This record gives sequence, C-alpha cells and structure tokens, in this order.
Amino acid sequence: MTKGRFNIILLLTTFMMLAPIRSVATDDVVRHNYGSREDVRLFAEELAESENFTVEGLLYVLGQARYKQSIIDAISRPAERTLSWSKYQDIFLTNSRIKGGQKFMFDNVQALESAYKKYGVPPVIITAIIGVETMYGRHRGNYRVLDALATLAFDYPPRAKFFRKELKEFILLVREENQDITALKGSYAGAMGYGQFIPSSYRHYSVDFDGDGVRDIWNNKTDAIGSVANYFARHGWRTGEQIVTRVNPQTDVEDSVFNVSLKPSSTLQELAELGVVAGLQLDGSTQVSPMKLMGKEGDEYWLGLHNFYVITRYNHSKLYAMAIFQLSEALRNADSLASN
Repeated sequence: MTKGRFNIILLLTTFMMLAPIRSVATDDVVRHNYGSREDVRLFAEELAESENFTVEGLLYVLGQARYKQSIIDAISRPAERTLSWSKYQDIFLTNSRIKGGQKFMFDNVQALESAYKKYGVPPVIITAIIGVETMYGRHRGNYRVLDALATLAFDYPPRAKFFRKELKEFILLVREENQDITALKGSYAGAMGYGQFIPSSYRHYSVDFDGDGVRDIWNNKTDAIGSVANYFARHGWRTGEQIVTRVNPQTDVEDSVFNVSLKPSSTLQELAELGVVAGLQLDGSTQVSPMKLMGKEGDEYWLGLHNFYVITRYNHSKLYAMAIFQLSEALRNADSLASN
C-alpha cells in the first residue's frame, strides 16, 4: 500500500486512535498544532459533510501540517509589490533564462507544437510561463504544500478565506490523483509543478496531455505544457492577436490615465484624444490598458491588449505579464536567429 493510498483511506475512514494527541505544554504549541484547534475542527467538519470525508481522518492529516513563519514572511513581500520594472527585468530577463528557454523548446518541440495546434497558444508563451515560474522546472518549490496551505489558511487572516478554499481543493486533488498529501512540495503559496498551479487551478485546468491516464504537472513536462496552454485558452487567449505595444505620449498627458486597471478599459480613440497614440492598425473602439512603468532608462509607456490581460489571469501583475511578454519575444527572436 502506497503512502498516497494510505492517506486517502485515512481521510475516508474514521481512525479515532490515530487522532493527534493534544498538547497543552504551551499556548504556542497548541496554537500551531492544527489537529487540535477549534477553527481547524470547524473546517474539517464542513469538508467532511460536503465531500464524504471523516472529521477525525481530516484532523489526523491536518495535524501533520507544520506552521512556517517563513511562509508568512514571504507572502508579505511579493516581488510584484516591492520591485520596479527595471529591477524585475534583472530577475526574469536574463541570458540564462533565455538560453534555458531555447533548450526547453528544443527538448519539448513536439509537445509545444501539439499544444499550439490544440489550444492556439504559442510555444514561446508557454515556455516563458514555465521559465518565469520555475526556471523550466529547476525550481518547483521546497515547501510542503500541506504546510503552506495550513499556515496561510489558519494563521494569515488577510487571505485566510482564499487559502482555506485552496486547502480544500488540495485535499480533493490528493484524493483524485492518489497522491501522498505529506510529500507534495511547492511554493510558499501552495503552487505546484512546472507551471506552479495552485490546487484549484490544478483541478480545473490541468490536462493529461500525453494520454497516460494521469494529470501530472508535478513531474511531467508534456502534461505541464498542455495544462498551461489549456489555462490560457480557457481564459480567452486569442490566437494571432498582439499582446502589448509601446507608446510615446505627449508630455502633458496626466499620470492618472495610466495604471488604472489590468483589464482593458480605455479605447484607442479615447486615448488618442488625450495624446496617447498607438502605432497599431486597430479600430478606435479597441479597448486597452494604459501602463506606465519605471524602466532602466526612465519611464516607459505601454498599452496592454486583450492577450496581455489574459496573461495577468495567471498572475495578477502587470510586471509579471510584461516579463512573460518580453521573455517570449526574446525566445522568438533567438529561435529566428537559430533557424537562419
């Protein structure tokens, strides 16, 4: 019997004798013993009632989770909030990431082309996502997902509701995929695999792209490629459309025009009347998202189009989406040079 199977049976069967021993040594020990906390019990009771688990089985498994202060520290200072675009570029637009992307595309050309045919998402975009997220699988996270989600679900009030939902999704995912809940590792926020899917995304968007009967984006690059492409397609990626364009506005354009929303909400015609003219052959009614970024040579002005917004559905940050775009362009250019 595998560990994964043991955990699933445990969740489905009442094992009163395996319930964690409740420690009363110190308040801190009790607070971080998730198997003994009342808020965790309430969570377990709700999940057991709705998803055919047992309360004591869930409490036993949740009792294996360990509080990690480093997770709280990490989520409190994400790069998207603390870095300017010029610094962000230094992290994600490097020669090593471009070369790594070229190799990833060469090694996985068939899967990337198949994903493009099925989902309409270019190989360079899929590769850029995996490159930014995990350096092509090299850095998939060292936190146990159970620890990350329990810590954030029960000891991070600002986003507790969100992470309790993800903890529920994770438990369901483990049952569906027959995995060992204590062995799976990921990021400090519980994201997993080559494409760093959070549990809800894993359950809803991952695909068995190589046809072996298993959806495995933890270790299977083909499934990861298909899953990233499926995620983009399901979020409205438009094949063949541009992503973003740079503009040079007139000097008297107010800053309030820029960085209003990630979602395109201003038309090209409206912006042209304000002095922001795009060099694109698009209808004036086309909606865009005007952006102002602090680049290495001063302020940069961009217009994000629909596909740019789709990229931000993967990570809700204009810096992230811009890094994906520029890395994909670097990969496209490198691929063109290599083929000449």
